[in-house]
Amino acid sequence: MYERPTGPMVPINSSVAHPARVYNAWLGGKDNYLADREAAELAAAANPEIVPAVRANRAFLGRAVRHLAGEAGIRQFLDIGTGIPAADNTHEVAQRVDPGSRVVYVDNDPIVLAHAQALLVSASEGSTDYLQADLRDVDRILAAAGKTLDLSRPVGLMLVAVLQYVPDADDPYDLTRRLLDALAPGSHLVLSHPAADIGAEKVAESMRAYNERAAEHAGATPRTHAGVTRFFDGTDLLEPGVVQLPEWRPEGEGTTAPGPLPMWCGVGRK
Repeated sequence: MYERPTGPMVPINSSVAHPARVYNAWLGGKDNYLADREAAELAAAANPEIVPAVRANRAFLGRAVRHLAGEAGIRQFLDIGTGIPAADNTHEVAQRVDPGSRVVYVDNDPIVLAHAQALLVSASEGSTDYLQADLRDVDRILAAAGKTLDLSRPVGLMLVAVLQYVPDADDPYDLTRRLLDALAPGSHLVLSHPAADIGAEKVAESMRAYNERAAEHAGATPRTHAGVTRFFDGTDLLEPGVVQLPEWRPEGEGTTAPGPLPMWCGVGRK
């Protein structure tokens, strides 16, 4: 079942880069504009590890959701910063395990809203909903999510490659805490984040190239291993802890990388 997307319609500004569309460009998608492609190309030129990191990030999402749905028994997910739908979205992975799984997606790019109804289609036994909102709108996100999800039961909170777009001035740690505080014990936090301490000079230069072309409130801030680990305060980190993307519970061939990838990831249980 697919619920009608909620949230105000916002005009699309194609003259500045937006995270969801830049990410789409890095994945080789077509749902982006010239400004997005320029930002993607300049950032990747400064740090060639970006593209393999983005692909590894997508693979991490799939492994984490399979673990939550298959081993932890999670049947509902709140995916914030979902981006433009691609292969193996959260609900598709979860519903292969249990077709009754429910997922609420949140993103602030109107292009994602345009794709949601066509591409975020649930199995008939389950449900998906989509909310156009910013990560900073915690109360609104939780109120809308509660219409599809039972927040008194465990939820998989997906904050995959999104918290870098929240600057320290907006306190991303408090936003994460408020989201987790609203969820039941047994909920899990799935998180990935660009690293400030892997290939630091290349990461800084690629972020500078991206930020110069980014929309307002869409600039990116990489963080250190300690900074990313801090997001898991109040949870029990699952093994192997906060690690580089390919190192989180690899599944056979194709999960190793030729060298360090500038992103940290982990999963924690509340």
